[in-house]
Amino acid sequence: MIASAPPGRWSTFRALLLRDMVVLDRSLGEFLPNTVLQPLLLVFVFTYVFPTIGQAVGGEDGAAQFSTILVGGLVAQAVIFQGIFRVAMPLARELDVTNELEDRVMAPAALSMIAVEKIVSGALQALFAGMIVFPAAAFVPATPLFVSVDWAVLLTLTPLACVASAALGLTLGTQLDPRSVPILAGFVALPLAFFGAIFYSWSALEPIPWLQYAVLLNPLVYLSEGFRVALSTGIPTMPLPVIYGVLIGFTAVLCLTGISGFKKRVLS
Repeated sequence: MIASAPPGRWSTFRALLLRDMVVLDRSLGEFLPNTVLQPLLLVFVFTYVFPTIGQAVGGEDGAAQFSTILVGGLVAQAVIFQGIFRVAMPLARELDVTNELEDRVMAPAALSMIAVEKIVSGALQALFAGMIVFPAAAFVPATPLFVSVDWAVLLTLTPLACVASAALGLTLGTQLDPRSVPILAGFVALPLAFFGAIFYSWSALEPIPWLQYAVLLNPLVYLSEGFRVALSTGIPTMPLPVIYGVLIGFTAVLCLTGISGFKKRVLS
């Protein structure tokens, strides 16, 4: 019986993950617009409309650099926001409104494994979001782009970024009730976005030292900088060891916090 338990648990894990992927497949009509619309509008306005009408951000000389900076930032934004919202919002509903979570808890799997499944599911959805946003960010701009893919960085950074984003979603989801879900947009998403180095590189904040160091608490900064290294060239970024080191630390802390919070909420 002891030997057969792990296979049974892994079968349950796969079944739960497959269930989430089927739900995603059935809700693509909602997922795709929510994922693509905002980045597409930002790219269209800032990197196509403005340069075309002679009002490019950064002037004519800096338009191409701004468009290049925006590519990595928007991919990072798509990854972290989908990781957060696709985990936190359903989890908050399952914990306080529906009985769906009770069915999962009754499955032959440890609570920690169910929590890990939610992280994996959220990470896969975050990965999908990044994959569909990149073409919009890369091919819509009217200005040249300094795109150069560093596959070693892209293939190692992307899974780390997706897991960190989903773990953040799990952590937030265990702390919120459905009535406070709008807080995610007003008090979490907006500060993450505006101070997440999406529209500028971290080094560009050097004239504002206090802000440059304050934003280091924002995980989106490291995602944005990392994807710039992976997808572009000629843009000053943080050193890669710093990006990887901090993201690994964020991921470990958020996974432990999220799994612990999940177990406490379910058992309470």
